[in-house]
Amino acid sequence: MSVIETMTFQLSATTHEAAFLQADRRVQTEFAYHQPGLLRRTTARGRDGNWIVVDVWRSAEEADACDERWGQDAVTREFVALVDEATTRTQRYTTLD
Repeated sequence: MSVIETMTFQLSATTHEAAFLQADRRVQTEFAYHQPGLLRRTTARGRDGNWIVVDVWRSAEEADACDERWGQDAVTREFVALVDEATTRTQRYTTLD
């Protein structure tokens, strides 16, 4: 069984979308796809200004290990600085197949 992790959020009031998209691309290429067990990552924007990042992991243990490294990386800290922390919600699901 794999793990699907979602993070929903809004950008901070001072964040320009272009700056966020650049930071998101850096997270994807310089951090996320270097994490053992990450199968897929995608970012999407809703019409209402909400955003979602979806990560698919091979296992919960590998997702947990990435969580531990997340706040220690300069690229991820840049990403987080552009997000409204009060609107951030992370959830994890286990696939049934």
